[in-house]
Order: sequence, then structure tokens, then C-alpha cells
Amino acid sequence: MAEITWIKLKTDMFENDKIKLIEALPDADTIIVIWIKLLASAGKANTNGYIMLTESIPMNIEEMSTIFGRPLNTVRLAIQTFKRYGMIEIDENDVIRIKNWENHQNIDGMERVREQNRLRKQKQRAKEKQLQIGHAMSRDSHATEREEDIDIDKEIDKEKEEEKEKSSRQSSPSSLIDVRFVKIRTYFDENIRTSTFAEHRKIDELLKFYPDPQLFIEAIRIANENGKANFKYIEGILRNWKTEKGITTYEHYLKKEAKNDAKSKGNSPKRQRTAESEFGVKLDF
Repeated sequence: MAEITWIKLKTDMFENDKIKLIEALPDADTIIVIWIKLLASAGKANTNGYIMLTESIPMNIEEMSTIFGRPLNTVRLAIQTFKRYGMIEIDENDVIRIKNWENHQNIDGMERVREQNRLRKQKQRAKEKQLQIGHAMSRDSHATEREEDIDIDKEIDKEKEEEKEKSSRQSSPSSLIDVRFVKIRTYFDENIRTSTFAEHRKIDELLKFYPDPQLFIEAIRIANENGKANFKYIEGILRNWKTEKGITTYEHYLKKEAKNDAKSKGNSPKRQRTAESEFGVKLDF
């Protein structure tokens, strides 16, 4: 997790209508403390507002109760309240995320802190390396000194690359660097709803088995038309296309669609575009 030790709290937060409503509830003080602890946990995780136990494991309500030191029923009431007032969002896998996280964390400031930490560690390690070199080499071993200086430069470059990779893992799922992933996520966010952290991981997982992004997007479109825009249904469409019809690319999909359209000419009214009617696949959910 990122080395971020602070979050933003506005001085007028208790003038917010949602906080005033919470203050009228039983256990109001405890619920507000839980809210602050959630913000602190999200800041510590530094994963765009998600409440995480580790880099890959989201924190559930039972774990929150233990870690926050508050009764389980009170934590459940707090989570329900925050969700009702639009302060958090919970995805289908019960992963909790602070909404409008940018209001609670200075993104630019986070980057500055990360860079400062990196430079400080880099200088310290370089200094320690130079001291070791100074004890080991003779005064007239200029050639050796030059070689060691080169080694230090290489070590610093290596540390830069490692820090860059670490920062990328902390800020977002690794699949965000995949152009296919970005294309699929963008389509989903613009045409269905804002995708969640868990759904990002699911897209990344499914791309290993269904690598054509355009075919993936078509499955999302059909699932949405059927009113079932969830990844279990989307995965079912992709799986049936592949196993039942041998469809693994969007180009192959278009050819199958063209054949079906040709067969359906002359048939009355416009047929419904569903995975079952067009491709003869059965989705068992």
C-alpha cells in the first residue's frame, strides 16, 4: 500500500446536511467516528477510495468492526446510512468505495509525497553505497572507483523503475495499462454505468480467455439489451460463443451474424437481438 499518512477534512464538514442528519441518529457519534475511520482507511490504502485490507483484499464489515473497535451492528448501521446518503458505493461483490474520493484526498499532493519518499530513499541508499565503497577501495584505485560509481547509477536507475512499477500497482489495477482493458472499461462506463474496482479485476481476468476487446464489447451490448448488464451474464455469452459456436473474434461474430440475418430475411417483425435468438446459445444462470 502507498505511504500516504494524511487525508483532507474540511473545517465545515459538520455543516453538511448529511452529517447533520447522521447526528440525529442513535449512536451518531460512533457513526461519525466510523466515517472518519473509513476515510483514513481509504487514504492508507491509496486505491482511489476503496476500503482495502491489503493491496488485493477488500475489507468487509466484520473486519471493519474488529479493526475500528466498534460493535458489528453499529458498523452495519453506519454502512447502510453512508450508502443511503450517497457517501459510499458498494459493488456486487460488496467492495466498499468512498464516493467523490478526490474531495478527501489531494491527488497532486499524494504524488509529491510519493516522489519525495522515493528521492529520500534513493539518496540515502546512494550515500550508504558510497561509504561502503570508500572503506573498500584504495586511494589510488581510480578505475575501481569509476566502476563503482557506474554501479551506483545503475542501482539508482533500478530503484526508479521499481518505484514506478510500485506506484502503478498502488494507483490502479495492473490491467489499466492494457489498451484492450481501457477500451472495454470506457465502453462500459459510458454506456452502462461506472465500473467498480472488482469489475476491473474481472475484465482483466476474462481478457485472458477472451482477448478480442471488440467481441467483449459486443457481449456487453447484448447483455445490456437483455437487461442483464452484469459480468456473470457477460461471461456466459462469451463462454457460449466460444464453446458452442467457436466464436473467438469479432470478425467471426460478424460473419455468423450475417448468415443469421440472411436466413431471417422475409420473416416478420424485427427480431429481438438476444444471445439466444441470434446464436442459438443457451445461457444457464
